[in-house]
Amino acid sequence: MPRCMLVAINYRPHCLKSVPDNFYFGMFQIVDLDVKRNMNREALSALRNEGETSSEKVKVCFGNMFIKLPKKTTREMIQKDQEQLEKEISDIRKRLKAKVNHLNELQGKPELTGYSLSPLSKDEMKAIKQMLMR
Repeated sequence: MPRCMLVAINYRPHCLKSVPDNFYFGMFQIVDLDVKRNMNREALSALRNEGETSSEKVKVCFGNMFIKLPKKTTREMIQKDQEQLEKEISDIRKRLKAKVNHLNELQGKPELTGYSLSPLSKDEMKAIKQMLMR
C-alpha cells in the first residue's frame, strides 16, 4: 500500500474527532447571537409601543451602567446592531454548511443534495410574481 494512502487512513480518525467539535461550536455561536437578536427585537418593540407622548429620552444599559439617550439614536443603534447580528448569523450558517459537507466527506458519505439552497431575494420574488401574473 502506498505511503500516502497509509497517512490518509491514519489521519482520518483524528479529523473526525475535531470536525464535530467545530460544528457544535458554530451552532452554539448561532444560538448565542440569536438570543441577542431577540433581545434587540424586544427593545425595538418596547420603543415602538412606548408611544411618542412619553419623554424623548430613554435609559439604555451599557454593561453595568444606564445612560439616557434620545429615542431616535437608540432605535438607530439597535437597528444597526440587528443588521450586524443578521450578517454574522448568515456567515456562520454558510461556514456550517461547509463543515457539514467536510464531515460527510470524511465519513465517506455523499454530499447532501439541496443543502446549499438559499431563499429568493425580494427582487427575485417580485420578478417571479410579475411573470406569473401575465
